[in-house]
Amino acid sequence: MTISTILRGKGSAVVSVAPELALVEVARTLVRHRVGAVLVRSGEGPILGILSERDVVRALAEDEGSVDGLVASDVMTRVLHTVTLDTPITRALEMMTDRRVRHLPVLEGETLRGIVSIGDLVKARIDEAVGEAAALRDYVVAS
Repeated sequence: MTISTILRGKGSAVVSVAPELALVEVARTLVRHRVGAVLVRSGEGPILGILSERDVVRALAEDEGSVDGLVASDVMTRVLHTVTLDTPITRALEMMTDRRVRHLPVLEGETLRGIVSIGDLVKARIDEAVGEAAALRDYVVAS
C-alpha cells in the first residue's frame, strides 16, 4: 500500500499559512481546521516550512509563555521531510519514527499533492492488517 491510497481516501486538502501570520493566529488555524500541522508558504508558492502543535508549545516554553510578536516563520521547522505518492506506507512510518516527525507533505516533483499524518498511516496499516486477517480466515474456512 502506498501514500496515494491514503490520499484517495482522505483527499488532498492541505492547510497553509503565510510566513508573516501571527503565531496566535496559526494556533487558531490549527484548532479551527482540527489539524496538528500547517504548511508555511506565501500563497501557492514553494513550501517554506511546516509548523506543528509541537512548534507552538516549544515557542511558548522558550518565551516564558508569551508569543507576542512571533510569526509563523519564526518558529516553523525549516527542514522538511517529504514523501511521494509512490512511497510505501511502511517506509513513511519508518521516516516518521527515525526523524521524529508526525506529518509528511506529499510531493510529486515540485507539486504539493497532500499531507499525511502518523494517524493516517497507522489507520491504513490497521485496515490492511484487518483485511489480511479476514482473507486468511476465509481461506482457512474454505479449505
